Amino acid sequence: MRGKTDDGLRVSPGARQTLRRIAILPSWLATAALLLFFATGFDVPEAWQYLPFAVSLVFLGLPHGAVDHLVPARLSGRGASLRSMLGVVALYAILVSGGLALWFAAPAVAFVLFIAVTWFHWGQGDLYSLRALLGARHLNHQFSRALAVFVRGGLPMLVPLIAFPEVYESVAQNAAGLFEDSADRSFLFGPAFGISAGAVFAAATLLSLAMGYRRSGFDRGPWFVDAGETLLLMAYFAVVPPILAVGAYFCLWHAPRHIARLMLLDEPSSSALERGYAVFAVRAFVRDSAPLTLAALCLLVGLYFLLPEPARGPGALLGVYLVLISVLTPPHVAIVSLMDRRQGLWR
Repeated sequence: MRGKTDDGLRVSPGARQTLRRIAILPSWLATAALLLFFATGFDVPEAWQYLPFAVSLVFLGLPHGAVDHLVPARLSGRGASLRSMLGVVALYAILVSGGLALWFAAPAVAFVLFIAVTWFHWGQGDLYSLRALLGARHLNHQFSRALAVFVRGGLPMLVPLIAFPEVYESVAQNAAGLFEDSADRSFLFGPAFGISAGAVFAAATLLSLAMGYRRSGFDRGPWFVDAGETLLLMAYFAVVPPILAVGAYFCLWHAPRHIARLMLLDEPSSSALERGYAVFAVRAFVRDSAPLTLAALCLLVGLYFLLPEPARGPGALLGVYLVLISVLTPPHVAIVSLMDRRQGLWR
């Protein structure tokens, strides 16, 4: 790829093999292991279920969006300039400020918007990995891609709500409650909503897989991978406790796939991946992401002291972190959408 935007889905065989080994395969193994652990009746203390979110502060989760300031220049095949980086900083400043204002004014609306934006973003992340890293040619139609985004994003966002509505409601309350929220959200967590939303989502999933099978022709290998991932994630989010499930997915599924995409944008890292030198590419990513990861952590500390309600206990602290992620996600989605457009993800 090497910084070019006209062949953004054409990954060299060497780089694709390396990224499958370091980003795709580990996520399959970790997800399957957690599913098997909880499906066989084992459990872990509730406090431990917050561990993936805690780890994500410095490992993969939060850092995966900390290279956005370099993306526009790399998409154009140029070195990063002060002008291009300041443009991204301005975008973040505007959208983060607007997001925080919404949380203070209407926390219930802010939480629902957070879920909707994350639903789209995690779906678009999986769409890229399916097309570029797994060669899913059955997603060769605009509607099939849009349906794939809807299904893949809905697996981590909707399935836990249907399977564990009480926990989902508690997380929403922990986040919105930091802002003296009194809105009634009970309809979102009742059986009527769960049944209707589940029926619609199940139909969309079946339609997506059926269309993919029909369009895959004689080369059905990528479709089997797509279907296998979809079913694995559906079972995973229906069985694994949702705080642990979403936190682990954030760290071990979504973030590595996006980091792989970023590595391919950086010419030295892309060349190293082609030769199988993943360590070089990983080291370059850590170097590039460290400054803005530190800035995000400082913002988290500032947010903690800015909140009108003190955060006490792991649930409330997770709420503070989710508020931070919610205001960082829209500008991150804007940058990723720029990548989608320039790299031809929807062509």
